[in-house]
Amino acid sequence: MTTRETLAQQLTRARERTLRLVDFDDAELHRQYSPLMSPLVWDLAHIGQQEELWLLRGGDPDRPGMLAPDVDRLYDAFVHSRSSRVDLPLLPPTDARSYCATVRSRALDALDALDADDSAFNFGLIVSHENQHDETMLQALNLRSGPPLLDGGSALPPGRPGLAGTSVLIPGGPFVLGVDELAEPHSLDNERPAHEVDVASFRIGRVPVTNAEWREFIDDGGYRQSRWWSERGWAHRQEAGLTAPEFWGPDGTRTRFGHIETVPADEPVQHVTFFEAEAYAAWAGARLPTEIEWEKACAWDPAAGVRRRFPWGTSEPTEALANLGGEARRPAPVGAYPAGASAYGVEQMLGDVWEWTTSPLRPWPGFTPMVYDRYTEPFFDGDYRVLRGGSWAVSADILRPSFRNWDHPIRRQIFSGVRLAWDA
Repeated sequence: MTTRETLAQQLTRARERTLRLVDFDDAELHRQYSPLMSPLVWDLAHIGQQEELWLLRGGDPDRPGMLAPDVDRLYDAFVHSRSSRVDLPLLPPTDARSYCATVRSRALDALDALDADDSAFNFGLIVSHENQHDETMLQALNLRSGPPLLDGGSALPPGRPGLAGTSVLIPGGPFVLGVDELAEPHSLDNERPAHEVDVASFRIGRVPVTNAEWREFIDDGGYRQSRWWSERGWAHRQEAGLTAPEFWGPDGTRTRFGHIETVPADEPVQHVTFFEAEAYAAWAGARLPTEIEWEKACAWDPAAGVRRRFPWGTSEPTEALANLGGEARRPAPVGAYPAGASAYGVEQMLGDVWEWTTSPLRPWPGFTPMVYDRYTEPFFDGDYRVLRGGSWAVSADILRPSFRNWDHPIRRQIFSGVRLAWDA
């Protein structure tokens, strides 16, 4: 299959998922479920506006587009905060859908016209952007109150008992961190360039921390004892009144997309802040990994002395290897994907939950902004922590071991979890 055909398929898959996530009446799409999130109709039109900007307007915001300039500016994420977007004079859902369809038709024409030597990076960027907003819309729908709009999700493979709490030794030594355009042509600027780093020996959890393990932390008074928390973390815990992961009830249940269910003991815990993850790790006699440690455990093959494209090797992700794509709407039980293990034997490193690391978001040496220079650079050295590994909601079309996500340490509406590490 050619690059052009692959991109066309990826664009189509992303759009089909987007349209499923906005297949509701106009009033629903205009609702704001939380000040943390945009109304769904903003995300829908923003997806089309960014696609038009980067594929049809050459990335030039001053170049005339299909929308009037005052309407086009409504979808600038740097101008309008999420909490304010519900008050903007947004395109009605019918108009937003029509606009996105027109943009997509012209974008596919532009893709067909690409010469073999032309860069297809912008098309890959749009695939990534739309899929990332689909995950954001799933976060919003999970915060929604009222009867469920989405079903409980598709079936997942069973886990394997006895893995929770176990760890794997990652011997010290150099490895190649990051990727280059040749190896990953659609990688983003913050993943580049590939460069060698030396990492001291450490241990890392074979699987993410489970709900059952987190329940032990709660029952042992983990949320009531400041000794496990950083000063900032404890202050936030008190101010926000945190007593358990978000969406957990006091009766052993959780609410997931409007469905009330018993908290599954063997699933990776999700919807925890960096501060909660940090406190849990201290209570468990561990720490959180750095993102460099995380990437080595995920991608490095010590026997061959090379990076693997995915933890398991070169083959594309499948339902037998990782929980990705959003159809499950929850993490898989730990041990569900033994065939997806890394060369070191670490499991479930792609999919299920984003995993907090101790690392602030900083550029790799030799960083060069890509065509869209506002993707990463404005966030460097801010109050962010890096998350790795993707969640069940991330598309398999865009996820790589080098993919870097980041958020404020107080955020937990994201599908965030924990994997422990230890000095060795």
